[in-house]
Amino acid sequence: MSRILLVANTDWYLYNFRLSLARHLTQQGFETVLVSPAGEYTHALQAEGLRWVEWRVGRQTLAPWKELRSILQLIQIFHQEKPALVHHFTAKAVTYGSLAAILNRVPGVINNITGLGYTFIRQDAKAQALRQMIQGLYWLAARHPNCATIFENPADREYFISKRLVSPERTWLIEGAGVDVDHFVPLPEPAGVPVVVLPARMLWDKGVGVLVEASHLLKKKAQARLALVGKPDHGNPGTVDEPTLRRWVEEGAVEWWGWQADMKSVYARCHIVTLPSSYGEGVPTTLLEAAACARPIVASDIPGCREVVVHGENGLLVPPGNAEALAEALAILVHNADLRGKMGNAGRQRVMERFSNDRINTATFAVYHKVLSSSH
Repeated sequence: MSRILLVANTDWYLYNFRLSLARHLTQQGFETVLVSPAGEYTHALQAEGLRWVEWRVGRQTLAPWKELRSILQLIQIFHQEKPALVHHFTAKAVTYGSLAAILNRVPGVINNITGLGYTFIRQDAKAQALRQMIQGLYWLAARHPNCATIFENPADREYFISKRLVSPERTWLIEGAGVDVDHFVPLPEPAGVPVVVLPARMLWDKGVGVLVEASHLLKKKAQARLALVGKPDHGNPGTVDEPTLRRWVEEGAVEWWGWQADMKSVYARCHIVTLPSSYGEGVPTTLLEAAACARPIVASDIPGCREVVVHGENGLLVPPGNAEALAEALAILVHNADLRGKMGNAGRQRVMERFSNDRINTATFAVYHKVLSSSH
C-alpha cells in the first residue's frame, strides 16, 4: 500500500480543511498519514482512524536554531515514513517539507499554495525582508524533480509564475479545499432583525476593523445586527486583541460570538455573510460554506473572494478597506429579503457546480495520479 503524507503547520488546518481529502485518499486505497504540531484537534484526527505524526514547528518563529530543528525533524520523519508522495500545505510545510523531500529522495511532491499570507501582503520593512527570503525558499521547493504546485486562485498562480518561482507546466488550479454540500445545506432565514456575520480569525487583515467602522454607517441606513464569529490568532502579528473586541461590544458596534465549533448553526442564525478582507485570500472556506447554506455574501473584490462571489449574482463585491461601500452593500441586502433569497439560491448552485468536496477531491487526486505516474 502506497503511503501519502499530508503536512501542515497546525492540526487545526488539517482537521478543518483537509479531513475530506484524507478520507478520500483512504477510500482510494492509500495509507494516509497526517503530520503537524500537536493541538486540540489531534485526537479528533486520530478518532477518524488516521495515523498522526507530531512535527514540532512554530508558525511565527524565526530563530535560526529553532527553524533548523524543525527542518531536521521533518527530514527524520520523511526518512522513517518513506512516503511515495508528500502533500504540503502552508508556507513552512511547503518550503521545509520540499527540502526534506529532496534530501530523502521522496518520489513525488505536491505543494499547495493556500494564499500568499502576511509576508506577501504587508509592505513594512520586516515583511519585505521576509518576502525575499521566502521567495527564495519557494523557488528551492519547486526544484524537486517531480513536484506539482497547486494554487487556489489564478492571481496567486500568476504571481508565482511571474517571479519565476514555479514552471507553468507544473502548476494546477484547484479552487479551495471544497465544502461538504450534504452537511451545509440551504437553510431558512431566521425571524427577526437581519443578522450579518463575519466568520474568520479575528485579524485586521480580515477586515474586522472595517466592519466595525461600517457598522456605525449602517445604523443610519438600516436596522441590523452585526456579529464577529471567531477568535484572535495570537500566532499572527495582525491579530485583534480581546480587549479591543470587548470594547467594540460594549460600544454596541458589533456582537462577538467567539469561536464556534458548529458553523452550520451560525449560518442558520444569520441572513448575510461578509468577509471584507484587505488583501487576497486563497478561496475562503467560510464563504463556500455560507453559499452552500444559501446565504448571500458581501466580500472584498480581491483574489479568492471573487472566485466565490459573482457580483450581483450570489452576492456583492466591494472595494477592500472601504467601510462606506461595505455599509451600502449590506444595507441593500438588509432591506431586500427577495434579493437575499435569489442570491442565496444562486450561491448554492455555484458551490454545487464548482466547489463540492467531491469535485475538489477528484481534481486533487488527478494531480496525485499525474505525480505518482511520473515517479516510476
